[in-house]
Amino acid sequence: MAEASARRPDRRWMTRIAQAALVVAAGALWVASRLPWVVIRSFDGLGPPREVTLSGGAWSTALLPLAILLLAGAVAVIAVRGWLLRAMAGLLAVVSLAVGYLGIGLWALPDVALRGAELAHVSMLTLVGSERRYAGAGVTVAAAAFALIAAVLLMRSASDGGAARSGATKYVTPATRRSIARRDDAGGGTLERPQTPEISERM
Repeated sequence: MAEASARRPDRRWMTRIAQAALVVAAGALWVASRLPWVVIRSFDGLGPPREVTLSGGAWSTALLPLAILLLAGAVAVIAVRGWLLRAMAGLLAVVSLAVGYLGIGLWALPDVALRGAELAHVSMLTLVGSERRYAGAGVTVAAAAFALIAAVLLMRSASDGGAARSGATKYVTPATRRSIARRDDAGGGTLERPQTPEISERM
């Protein structure tokens, strides 16, 4: 019983830390969606050179929906337990991988000019250059790390919760059986509240 009660605060703290990590990850994704990711430069020969800056939200439209999903997950953690919490932790782990892919994709993409020109509505004939800005991608990768940490903590919290429940059942059930047996012997099966077993018997 003492071990089970000691696990409950740990489980609550893990859940709270996971919620905070999800909120931080959602906020980081929102910041990343506002930061510049790609700069496209063009010149058509008729006017001055033109420069278009693509923010994270324009470069990757999934950033804001994923931020909302992480924020919803932080709220939903309060209402779920057991296998639902494990399923949510697995979903958050998948989301963290998707977020990390979006951030690393800016580094991994060989050439951002073609996609950037398409998003900026610039003709390839007038395109003269492109430039990557890595701050937003770095913030996105950090958000993925926070989301993954939250998923691991929630998975551990769900596992500890199952262990605590099984431990409580392991210690309470024999004591309850002894209490019911004494009650039946003394009162002939009269319905009354089971007596709490003594500490020596429980030990």
